[in-house]
Amino acid sequence: MPNLHIRPIAPAEIAQAKRLILSVARGIFQWPETPAETFRRFDENGELQDVDEALTHYAPPAGIFLVAVAEGQLIGTGAVRPLTPFVCELKRLWLLETYQGQGIGFQLMQALFAFARGAGYTTMRLMTETRQARAIGFYQRLGFQPIAPYHDDTDEEDVFMEFRL
Repeated sequence: MPNLHIRPIAPAEIAQAKRLILSVARGIFQWPETPAETFRRFDENGELQDVDEALTHYAPPAGIFLVAVAEGQLIGTGAVRPLTPFVCELKRLWLLETYQGQGIGFQLMQALFAFARGAGYTTMRLMTETRQARAIGFYQRLGFQPIAPYHDDTDEEDVFMEFRL
C-alpha cells in the first residue's frame, strides 16, 4: 500500500479513531441504529472512554495507541496496554473493511509486537468475540493460541487468546 504510515495517534485523531472503530464494529455486529445513534450510545455508556483518553490510557512506556494512515486517511487502529509487568493486552485493533486482506493489519501487528517487546513484555493477550471470526483467524495465523479467560467480566461469546513474544 503506497503511503502507508503507522504511528502513534495524534490528539486531533481521537474522534476519527472512534468513528472508525464504531463503523467497522457496526458492519460486524449489524447494529440496527444509525451511525449517529451508535456513536451517541457509546459516548453515553463510556464504552470507548479508553480511546477518549488514549494519550494517557495507552501512554508509553507501558502502552501505545497506533494508527494506520493511508493517503492521509485514518484506516486502522491498534493499541497495547499493560496487564502485568510482563504481560500486555492487545486492544482496539480495527481496520476499515476496504483495506482488509492487504497486509496492513499484519504490519500494524508487527509494530505493536515490536513495541511490546521493546517495553519488556513477554506475552500479549487479547479478548474478542466469536462473531469476529475473521479476526480470530487472523490472530491464529499470527500465532495466538486460545487461553482461559483472564478476567471475570466475560460471557459465552468471549474468546481469549495469547501470544508469546
